[in-house]
Amino acid sequence: MKVIFNYQNVFFSFFYDDADACVHRSREYAMNYVLSGEMVLDDGHRQIHVGKGECVFIPRDHRVTMYKKASGGEQYCGIYMCFTRSFLREMYGKYARHTDKAEHVERFVPGVMKLPPSAEIESLFASMTPYFNPEVKPQDDVMHLKLQEGLLALLHTDKRFMTALFDFSTPWKMDILDFMNENYMYEFTLEELAHYTGRSLATFKRDFKKVSALTPEKWLIRKRLEVAYHLLKEERRKVVDVYAEVGFKNPSHFSTAFKKRYGIPPTALAAPSCI
Repeated sequence: MKVIFNYQNVFFSFFYDDADACVHRSREYAMNYVLSGEMVLDDGHRQIHVGKGECVFIPRDHRVTMYKKASGGEQYCGIYMCFTRSFLREMYGKYARHTDKAEHVERFVPGVMKLPPSAEIESLFASMTPYFNPEVKPQDDVMHLKLQEGLLALLHTDKRFMTALFDFSTPWKMDILDFMNENYMYEFTLEELAHYTGRSLATFKRDFKKVSALTPEKWLIRKRLEVAYHLLKEERRKVVDVYAEVGFKNPSHFSTAFKKRYGIPPTALAAPSCI
């Protein structure tokens, strides 16, 4: 069981269960502070453990799996602060004096990173703990100020954040099939596929027709089945593991799609001990 409150793009989360995992794809830059328990972030290459009193930065347009669980006898409790593009544009104007030196600051594209301890971060999130009480709802302008505090905490942590947070250039187009080949196992809407490849929905649909005769949905299903076929036949993997690994939500849907595609059930390829 979990309880989440959203106040102006500031999310207060409390998890009563021992563990919770979700694949998170943030369209915006964000900070996540752990008040109690533990959070583990996995971006497919490494894991970052965020404990009580620690804060992590999550970049825009980045996929990461979050595991939130109890630790030290305490359930997970955290605050997630999201910096939208509209908010950052507003702040760009307000803090224009900070950008005067932007051209002299090293440009960088930050990944998921644990932020170093600071009095600014500690005091910011300590001041927000009363709002975990659902009967104490903060005013919108108060949450707006808290977002500004969070932004300033990032800029004071590393001045290079300025070049990333205040970059409003039009995103470049990513190769559609490269992206889908790397992320076929995840659930995406067409809008998300368009966004993550740097396109409008209309442009994405038009560009996809140039590279495939299939619809994006059918392409993803075919890709998942092809990978599953290889894992079952060549690597003798278990059917119960393969269907989830390639992106199917349940074994019956996987079995039906597999048989329709290859004329045999997936169990026909797996070794007797690997079903």
